[in-house]
Amino acid sequence: MLTHTDLKKGVQFILDGQPWEVLEAQLSKMAQRRPVIQSKIKNLLDGRVLERNFQQGDVFQEADLEKREIKFIYQNRGEYFFSEPNNPSKRFSFTEAQIGIQAKYLKPNEIVTGIVFEEKIINFVLPIKVQLKVKESAPGVKGDRAQGGTKEAVLESGAIIQVPLFIEQGDIIEVNTETGQYVKRV
Repeated sequence: MLTHTDLKKGVQFILDGQPWEVLEAQLSKMAQRRPVIQSKIKNLLDGRVLERNFQQGDVFQEADLEKREIKFIYQNRGEYFFSEPNNPSKRFSFTEAQIGIQAKYLKPNEIVTGIVFEEKIINFVLPIKVQLKVKESAPGVKGDRAQGGTKEAVLESGAIIQVPLFIEQGDIIEVNTETGQYVKRV
């Protein structure tokens, strides 16, 4: 069992029969009052994000989640279709609301880690860094080089990020999926 003080970033627990993940947690104590954990939690089934306070004495069951490899196939009208890596006939899908910002970094035939709750795949996790090809990028402009300049680039997945001026169309770059920032050219 988890207590209110065990709720830290990344902890997965059961609340009202559904799995939740802690996105942020902060201990708050006002004068002569009991400590309260102010948190932001995400529902792993439908993608809802809530801000909730937990009091001393609140207890939770730890979420029993498994991980399994799944393969992203394609995206159509806000729905993302996946299958088992070895059996493309066993398909399932997620909505854009369930996936969240991870959707920007998916490319077809990519293998990701699926999260299984009660024998059903409820969500997935991308690797922290992914390699994507630059589809569109304006040419770098010469000018003030006191600071490193940046420009917008459109990636093969459709994501738009800021990249250094030397990145050109066709380059393969590494992107951090948690922050959405350029890491390096591959």
